[in-house]
Amino acid sequence: MTNSGSILLVGCGKMGGALMAGWIDRGTSPDAIFVVDPAGPSVPKGIAVGAALRDVPKDFHPNVIVLAVKPQVMNEVVAPYRALVDPGTVFLSIAAGRNIRSFENILGTEAGIVRAMPNTPAAVGRGITVLFANLLVSANQRKSCEALMAAVGKVAWIDDENQMDAVTGVSGSGPAYVFHLVEAMAQAGIDAGLPADLAKLLARETVAGSGELLAQSTELASTLRENVTSPGGTTAAALEVLMSDDGLSRLMSKAILRATERSRELAG
Repeated sequence: MTNSGSILLVGCGKMGGALMAGWIDRGTSPDAIFVVDPAGPSVPKGIAVGAALRDVPKDFHPNVIVLAVKPQVMNEVVAPYRALVDPGTVFLSIAAGRNIRSFENILGTEAGIVRAMPNTPAAVGRGITVLFANLLVSANQRKSCEALMAAVGKVAWIDDENQMDAVTGVSGSGPAYVFHLVEAMAQAGIDAGLPADLAKLLARETVAGSGELLAQSTELASTLRENVTSPGGTTAAALEVLMSDDGLSRLMSKAILRATERSRELAG
């Protein structure tokens, strides 16, 4: 159970839909959820859908308002919800790049706001979400928001919102790095003489399987790497390249730093 009371979900795209599915799977009653989305998305039986705030029943009093719309339309979409600002209601945003101040500018400084940075593996219940709350969010509201995001994966909190840019660089954008790793491994296999279909299959399944092994293991990633590496063997030869001074670690640091800087730029 999410134990988050009634939930108003504003926006039901891929991430909003994944969250909703996770809540239902965890035992949230469909009648505790109301979805606002002008596209009229398909939802599980028992969940009501409206095109705008005016369609929300007057007797529906949300404990959590989840803002799952695109950052570029957030201002116009969220502005009407200022009417719902109340000490008993917390706003939970999953919009990348939108900081607490930007929501206070829309909703007012009396609004309790939690900012969340999930990532796309949430679609299969294997996401990781980092949360930050302003000072108006109560302990119980923090627990409610944590429970809602835990429905699609693990959750962590930060006390300094400035860290959210680095979080975005590591985990928010991180799935793209992993997918590119698959592309790079597949191309390297082709260059080494493998048929394209086989190279792509080997790269995809190796990364997916290694991720699952990491998820199920209690050992550090470094220990798992060492377990695969025989002294003087093929893996050691490859790691001499990847772990060189100008290898993967340095390249990844540069990439994540650039993503972090871009996150700051987008946040204004």
